[in-house]
Amino acid sequence: MAPQRREILGWALGGALAAAGSRAGLGEAWAEPLAKPVPFAADTVLKAATALAASAYRMPDAPLPSQFSGLTFEQYATIGRKPGTAIWASDKVGFSLEPLHRGFVYTTPIVINIVENGMAQRLIYDPADYDFGKLQPPTGSGDLGFSGLRILAASDEGFQDVALFQGASFYRSRARGQNFGVTARGLAVRTGDDPGEEFPLFREFWVEKPSPASNTLTIHALLDSQSVTGAYRFTIRSLETTIIDTEMTLIGRAATDKLGVGAMAAGYLFSGLDHRRPSDWREAVYEIAGLQMQAGNGEWLWRPVVNRETLQISAFSDTNPRGFGLMQRSRTFDDFFDDVGRWELRPSLWIEPIGDWSEGDMRLLEIPVTTENNANILAQWRPKAGVTAGGTLSLAYRQFWCWTPPTKPPLALCTHSRAGKIGGKPRFTVEMAGDVFADPQRAAAAVADLHASNGKISFVQCFPFKDRRSVRVMFDLDPGSESFSELRLTLNLDNQAVSETWLYRWTA
Repeated sequence: MAPQRREILGWALGGALAAAGSRAGLGEAWAEPLAKPVPFAADTVLKAATALAASAYRMPDAPLPSQFSGLTFEQYATIGRKPGTAIWASDKVGFSLEPLHRGFVYTTPIVINIVENGMAQRLIYDPADYDFGKLQPPTGSGDLGFSGLRILAASDEGFQDVALFQGASFYRSRARGQNFGVTARGLAVRTGDDPGEEFPLFREFWVEKPSPASNTLTIHALLDSQSVTGAYRFTIRSLETTIIDTEMTLIGRAATDKLGVGAMAAGYLFSGLDHRRPSDWREAVYEIAGLQMQAGNGEWLWRPVVNRETLQISAFSDTNPRGFGLMQRSRTFDDFFDDVGRWELRPSLWIEPIGDWSEGDMRLLEIPVTTENNANILAQWRPKAGVTAGGTLSLAYRQFWCWTPPTKPPLALCTHSRAGKIGGKPRFTVEMAGDVFADPQRAAAAVADLHASNGKISFVQCFPFKDRRSVRVMFDLDPGSESFSELRLTLNLDNQAVSETWLYRWTA
């Protein structure tokens, strides 16, 4: 949901306040009205962010007719673009765009510019481009602006949704054949910290018209918040996996060391690890199963997530992380038995830093929820240095919206985690699968290396499965009087780790 609206900031750049122009100029395949063209260069957005940081923060605002500001989700969902109005749909450039209408919780106005041949032209809202269903379309309301942007990519089946930028700095993408799921953010500020979270927003987008042979789409974005401004460049490639390269420069309005970079969120309701919904007809309900990390020292870590009784925040300190992401590892219908949710079709989001990110920590938040409609699992990299007032921080990374990450550990991976109780004590089963266990003798020789920060491990047994090329570890935790314990498990052969490291926080 957008933050509370305030006065609009009166600054002009890149056509933000340019006067309305004619519909001609950027192709005949669409008739979106355009403002007067203005020059656009590689440093245009950075200059805008720098100028913006020197002024006081003001929330963008614009009048919104009452028939849109009070919409329910169901009413808002009936508003759609009319056929044939998608930008570039007939230009054979591999992508098309659909500016999104304002309404429901998406009331904050966003400026969208089209860039071609070094010139930018602002899109001007026209109600004729939208089908409002049973809603009464506005008359004489002027330029309402937009709430976001839908990106479509050409495929053998026609144009398919590949990305969606809407709401604060949130955006989504997916691989071919997937449903939308995990959500990314341009930036997070003070997530889980006092005096409360700050929600940066994208004020303006500049979308470069791609060449037919490029197979890439470049979007520039101007970010703004109480603490920072930022210049972003997203390069989108829609393949079997959708790849989004992100280059960002932040400018501090005020000093802050609570920035979340590569932030993402997804929903998790229950699974066999927590049994929060024993009466539910489904086997499990979650968009992602856990947080995967490759630390700077090369170690591969897997942290399954759960729907907690209380808010849990975990921090994994590291230097120059090699990769991280929220992963959906359950890829069969039988993992869920949900004909509507189809959780097995949700994307994994894997991020690989470009260049060194220095010291920081991987932050994981698990928030209690009672419905599947909340993104309650949050992950982000928090740089130790932060940004000073007037200072800058530049980072780059590559996102893979995928079925499985392109970089895989040469180790057995965790395929299942389950938990329950026996004799009043917590019991866990963790299954690791990989080619290393194809040889039954080697699988039988695997040794579980288990550690508990509090309490003690009171029972351990390993079960090899030839057909699954896996080893399942069963163990009990005797917590004593402790209310939590950090658990750590790897499978070893000849005193060498042959599995990723399984991490879990048990709480009473």
